[in-house]
Amino acid sequence: MSGYEVEHNIPKDQQPAQPPRRPDLSTFFSTLDLVDTSGSRQPQNEHALPLPRDISAAFRNLANAFDMMRGGSGSTQDDSHNELLETLVESLMQNAEHPPAEVQGVSDEFIEQLERVPKKSLKADQSCPICSNPFLEDPHPLVVRLSCHKDHLFDLGCIQPWLKLNPTCPLDRQVLVKKKAPPPPPDEEDGEYDDMYA
Repeated sequence: MSGYEVEHNIPKDQQPAQPPRRPDLSTFFSTLDLVDTSGSRQPQNEHALPLPRDISAAFRNLANAFDMMRGGSGSTQDDSHNELLETLVESLMQNAEHPPAEVQGVSDEFIEQLERVPKKSLKADQSCPICSNPFLEDPHPLVVRLSCHKDHLFDLGCIQPWLKLNPTCPLDRQVLVKKKAPPPPPDEEDGEYDDMYA
């Protein structure tokens, strides 16, 4: 299917510059549904773990998506963007090769509570560290701020997949969510049966 410019014979040099498109993450999110045990998705059996192959697939799908964002060797994006994406892809591929027993990502509730940054407070030179698209090029940007640093701003569509697999900021790797300590085992002395009184 051709675009508007092709259908209306608009020369390439007169076409408006389009920001790079984000890859389709539908495969990633369908795989994530198999392995996400955070928040309201807690399994009924508290000891149930997702299959390692499904965890590996989730990490690999996101690594492939971020690799597509990185672009080819002739990419015009800045080096810091490529370095960040290269680091993220390497980390994701390492987890794909040696999947953890369970995904340590944040819950949907945590993502919903991330601080939203209003459009009027964004500056023209600010862009998402993951996709490198300037925030203000989007007519309706959905930008969130991570709690680790006031300047760690991301497009929600870019940071959400990362946070669903990793509870850390991609820039400084600070843990954003402290996991609750498991409750202590029940005191077994309370329920002991003593046949002296039977």
